[in-house]
Amino acid sequence: MKVKSKIELKFKTSKDAEIIYNTLEVDNENFLDSKIENNTITYEINNESLTTTLATIDDLIACEILSEKITSIEK
Repeated sequence: MKVKSKIELKFKTSKDAEIIYNTLEVDNENFLDSKIENNTITYEINNESLTTTLATIDDLIACEILSEKITSIEK
C-alpha cells in the first residue's frame, strides 16, 4: 500500500515560516519533501506504511510546536 500525505503550515509572516523551515529541515532530510513559499511550508510524505506515515506526521508536528515555542521565547 502507498500512503501519501500533504501538510501545509501557514505562519503570520514569511520570516516566521523561514525560521521554522530552517529549524526543521535538518531533521527532515531524506524522510519527506518540503518547500517554503511566502508564509507557507508544505510537506509531502510518501511511505509504504500507514504506521510510519502517522509517526512521521506526529514527529513533524511535535517538532514544529517546539520550534515555534523556542522562537517565540527569543522574540
